[in-house]
Parts: sequence; C-alpha cells; structure tokens
Amino acid sequence: MTRTRYAVVGAGSRSQMYVDAIAGTYAEHAELVAICEPNPHRAALSVRRAVNAGIEAPSTWHPDQLEEMIRAERVDRVVITARDDLHASLIVRSLEAGADVVVEKPLTIDAEGAAAIEDAVERTGRDVLLTFNYRYSPRNSGLRQVIQDGLIGEITSIDFQWMLDTKHGADYFRRWHREKKNSGGLLVHKSSHHFDLVNWWIRSTPRRVFASGGLRFYGADNAAARGLGERPERGTRDRTDDMHNHDGFDLDLRDHPNLKALYLDAEAHDGYVRDRDVFGEGITIEDNLALVVDYANGATLSYSLNAHAPWEGYRVAVNGTLGRVELDVIERGAVLEAEGLHPVLDPSAVDAGSSGSLRPEGERLLLQRHWEAPVEIEIVNGEGGHGGGDAILLSDIFIGPGEDPLARPANWRDGVQSIAVGIAGNRSLETGLPVNVADLGIRLLSTPTPTT
Repeated sequence: MTRTRYAVVGAGSRSQMYVDAIAGTYAEHAELVAICEPNPHRAALSVRRAVNAGIEAPSTWHPDQLEEMIRAERVDRVVITARDDLHASLIVRSLEAGADVVVEKPLTIDAEGAAAIEDAVERTGRDVLLTFNYRYSPRNSGLRQVIQDGLIGEITSIDFQWMLDTKHGADYFRRWHREKKNSGGLLVHKSSHHFDLVNWWIRSTPRRVFASGGLRFYGADNAAARGLGERPERGTRDRTDDMHNHDGFDLDLRDHPNLKALYLDAEAHDGYVRDRDVFGEGITIEDNLALVVDYANGATLSYSLNAHAPWEGYRVAVNGTLGRVELDVIERGAVLEAEGLHPVLDPSAVDAGSSGSLRPEGERLLLQRHWEAPVEIEIVNGEGGHGGGDAILLSDIFIGPGEDPLARPANWRDGVQSIAVGIAGNRSLETGLPVNVADLGIRLLSTPTPTT
C-alpha cells in the first residue's frame, strides 16, 4: 500500500493529535516525513514524540522553507496547525508548491485571506480539508439527523447560546488569541465552530449579520473598575510568593508538564509567553458577544457567547413549521475553588462537586412537534474524544470519507461560510451597522442578499 506523505506545519499542542494519529492508528495509510516549525525547541519535541511512537524521525524545517520542504520530501499533504493569522499564507504557499492541505479551523481570519485561498484553489485545482470535529460529535450529528429527516418542518429560527467558563474561556485571554490581529477574536477563532454547525444543521448560508459586544470582564480596565488591585504579568512566577495571592485565573505552566515543555521551556527561542494575566494590558478581543444572522432560507439565528461563565456548555433550540428541537449540553457544571487549591492548576478542584449537583454534566436532545408531547432522542456515544467523533474525523482525514448521509466532511467552501459570520460580525462591531456577507469581497459569498 502506498502511504500518503504528510508534513505538519506548527508544532504546538494541537499538532500532537495529528502526530499521534499518523504514527499510530493510521501508520499504514500515512507517513510523517517533515515538521515545519519556527521554534527549534518545539520542533525537536514533535520529532521526539514521533520517534517515541515508533516511526522514523521526520526532518525539520522553518516556515520560510515551506516550498523547499514540500519538494525535497515529496509531501502529498500538509497539515496546518499554526496560528490563525498565518493560515491563509501557508495554505496558498502549500497549494502552489504542489501539496493538498488539511487545516484546523478557522480557515483564516479575514476576507482577504479567504479570497486568496479561493483564488489558489481555483488556480491549482488542489484540495483543502477543514477539520470541523464538532460535526462528528454524536449529539450534534443527532440534531442534524432530526432536522434532515424533516421532523420539525421548514426552519424558521435558531437560538444558540455558548458558555465558556472561567477555566476554558479564560485561557483565550492568556495566549496569542487575546490579540484580534492574531485570531480574528472569538467570533472567528472559536465561534467559527458554532457557525459551521448552524450552516450544516440547517443546510443554508448566512446572508446578513448584526453584532454587539465588547470586552466586559477580562482586561486591565475591567480589573481596575472592579478594584482587583495590582496583578502579576503572568501566572508562572516566583514559588516563594504567598499562595494566597494566587487565584483561579492563574496558570502556572510548571504544574502542567506538556505545556511547560511546549511553551515555558521554549520561550528563549521566540519570546512567546503562554501564561499572561487575563486581567493584563493588550487584550483586543471581546468576551461578551451577541449576533443576529439572517440566512438564505429565511431563517434567523440569534447567537450569544460568554467567555467568563461559571459553567461550560451550550444550548440550541431550532424552531420549525412542525415543531422544535432542543439540544442542551453541560460539559462542566462548575469551576470550584477549594481552599488552597486553584481550579486552573488542580483538576480535582475544577471538577469537585460538579457531578451530581444542581447542574449535572450531560446532554439531552429533545424533540417536540406541534400538538405532541416531547420525545427524548437517544444520543449514542462512542469511545474517545467528542463522544467518539474524533475517531471518525481522523478516519475521514487519513483513510478517506465513506458514504456519509449527514455530509460531515468539510472543505474550504464550508470554511469560508463559517468564518463569513465572524468576519461580518467584526465589521458590524466596528461600524455599529448590519453587514451583508455578499459585501465581504469573496466570490463564493457574492450572491446578492434577498430583500424582504
């Protein structure tokens, strides 16, 4: 069997899933031949991970050598797990050098990058695959099946609330995501997952977006307004500090071996600080967001995201001409701070008391048609991450998708449609006005918005 030759671009924490998959489950189908990473320490860690998994050491390259790497190593496919704002350039360069691309969401962070990718795909005829793993989660697939089966009729509206708690949500305000120039803000980096789900669930495309929101909890100004007092610039600090000065928003990388190896030990090479204070200066993204999105099929989405909630999960309600379907998910019922334990640092403190509480972790898919009693739809989970969905996604990537009646595999077009809402939302935040996605300057989105 001829194996597909892979290179991984970006050797941060997200890349590890792909290195492990290529070296392990999919070794008969895939071969890791190169790591492309500007930080030599992280590159070496990735090589060591591959060798420890039992495969030959891949070669290492700097991103400036991307084209040379693709030619020299005869790379068939590039997996991009680099910073979001670098995606467009890396995708275009990889396509033009003769490789197909697998890229982590988001496809890119702005309209210019999306247009460049569209042009490169058209010019080269090569493929770009997006890894929207949320589609593969059984609960989300179950909701798609209910809608696809026509059980609630034609879709009229969607209510979607996403809660990021003070453990997970806070982390976006420590690292590179905190600057919108790097990530596009949460509307692009995080919410592109959610907008893709809506696009996929209702099988329609966004047409107009109005957004409101701001930085209302994290950041130096909010800390000062609430009288939080002087704070350290980062979570990893002198161990002689009085532990009572630490709180649940601290992240000490020394307490997380993988993060310490990837970031703290690599700082000398590039100066990147992974554990900045969430109440520090320089944060340019929002932590509270609300959107109204009009769709081509006439449906309207009302969406909200909160990045400092006391619990984590999401609620979706889809209304149709025959009824309503609701999906409720509680991923973590509480973030608790026990005496002497800090929830970001100690997993036992994070989860203590959350299971079996008034907000038990779990999921429920409920269908209620007009004139009928509600019915709970069974969610059948498999082994592994996202209820077994990650395994199906990886199989689709490395072996190839089989016949899928739910159409879960995603391409660059799906990636553009998902970021279109976030990009238009960012423009709406800047202008205070609704934004038509047809005006973003991307040919794929240029269908005129229907008037009502």
